[in-house]
Amino acid sequence: MAVTINSSGNWGDLATDSTDIILDGTASPITLNIIVKNYGSWTEGDTENSDFHDVTMTVKGDVTLTGDGYLSINNNLTNDATSFTVESTNFSVNGTLSGNTVTIANGGSLSVGTLTAPVTFGASPSDSSTYNTLIVNNYAASGTLTINNLSPRDQIVFSNGQTTSLSWSDNGNEIVDQNGDVLANVTFADGYTKDDYSFNGDTVTVTCFLAGSMIRTPEGEKAVENIQLGDDVLTFDWQHNKNVARTVVWAGKAHAHVQADLADDEAGWPVRILENAIAPGVPYKDMLVTAEHCLFFNGKFVPARMLVNGVSIFYDKSITSYDYYHVETEQHSVITADGVQTESYLDTGNRSTFRQLGKVVALRGKAKSWAHDAGAPLGVERAFVEPLFYALSARARKIASHAVCAQTAKTTTDPDLHLVTNTGAIVRPLRKETKKYSFMLPSGTQFVRVVSRASRPADVIGPFVDDRRYMGVAVMDVRLFCATLAHDITAHLQAEKPAGWHASDWADCAWTNGDAVLPLGDYLTNGNMGILSMTIQQAGPYLVEDQKAANLNLLSA
Repeated sequence: MAVTINSSGNWGDLATDSTDIILDGTASPITLNIIVKNYGSWTEGDTENSDFHDVTMTVKGDVTLTGDGYLSINNNLTNDATSFTVESTNFSVNGTLSGNTVTIANGGSLSVGTLTAPVTFGASPSDSSTYNTLIVNNYAASGTLTINNLSPRDQIVFSNGQTTSLSWSDNGNEIVDQNGDVLANVTFADGYTKDDYSFNGDTVTVTCFLAGSMIRTPEGEKAVENIQLGDDVLTFDWQHNKNVARTVVWAGKAHAHVQADLADDEAGWPVRILENAIAPGVPYKDMLVTAEHCLFFNGKFVPARMLVNGVSIFYDKSITSYDYYHVETEQHSVITADGVQTESYLDTGNRSTFRQLGKVVALRGKAKSWAHDAGAPLGVERAFVEPLFYALSARARKIASHAVCAQTAKTTTDPDLHLVTNTGAIVRPLRKETKKYSFMLPSGTQFVRVVSRASRPADVIGPFVDDRRYMGVAVMDVRLFCATLAHDITAHLQAEKPAGWHASDWADCAWTNGDAVLPLGDYLTNGNMGILSMTIQQAGPYLVEDQKAANLNLLSA
């Protein structure tokens, strides 16, 4: 029995015992939200446990799979679509995926048994800790793959049930295995070449040291680029207040290009920590780390990006391309670099973005987590980080005499709130009374976009706030008045929200990202005009301009 799906909806709502599924977006694009939470199967609305379904799938037209669940198809998938995107969800095809190009975007993960279709990497995920991921589980049967638009936030894993050595060929942008067999032809995103990557890509937001960082060892200080497998480094057992020598079990190197169009903390700019910025002699020379690299304070690890004050700790924008390194000890530890207590490498899933001296080996160990494997807790809560930030900022005035003071960004609480209709018409407020805005809508308006200024709390309040979402306005109740009737509009308050709304635990309010879709139904038909009333619970503050963190020209010490 076959079933055809040709409208958007929730995959978990599908009820069928079909062995053939057709996703048909030919007439109009369809988006399926994967809400199934269990691993390796799907079932009719069940989000906990179910039997594995033996289904074969065909995709046509314009189809997007999205959501926070996991969907696995046991048999084959034929992609006849003009556009098929796996976006911010986990999708697995245990059989063969053949046909037209599949796009992986916004943190999507595609796992395939045998792959013969081309793959293109799309938009990078907004969460800097995630990647667009392609996993090929039977590459020997897949032939030479075509992989396009590889960028630093993409990763490829080749798995054949055994440890495999992979490298770039000498003849072009080809991935070859230890036998010299070509596994894939690769094209890169603009500005990148194969020299910027290990075998399956690169990333600019991993936690690591730049070359020249001096690591404390039992034999003295040693440059991070010279640390090798089997070396000992000194680690700090903070719970017992003593130093312990631990062996390096892995050391990796990669290369980064800054993506200057992104926010400073996501672009890949290295963070420079000036000599004496933390305490006298700490660090004992300028220190360079990536934004996510953690420093150790009072029993917790704090990402460097949360301590950037623009004076003694700042993004060094004179460096746009650099090598960076990881050092992994037997367990995640506090180590000392340039006199600063910091962290060794914790493999949370990005090990494959590094190359090791000699042959590059795909290490298949289970990824670790901060909750279960960290050498100390991750301290990103504002109550812990904000006092550190201000203490280091106060110290900055004493030690950074050669730098001008950081400028304070101008802010406003005016959201510049307006609507854009489905026809593209811009609608300004008809009336504003404290928190309530009213808008006159023309006939035929089926949805509007709620458009406003938007800023990240980490930019407006300070980097010690670990919230890097763009926040527009917080919308409470919405009512549409037309033809003497009033209709409550509640799409933004539902668990599954339209595009542009942030997920929230609040039942009566939801934040936009500055450009959020609000469906209105068919109330404004047959020539009916209407007034949309909207209560804004909170707005701003916002940066007046789209400024980035560094507003000054600092000299390197």
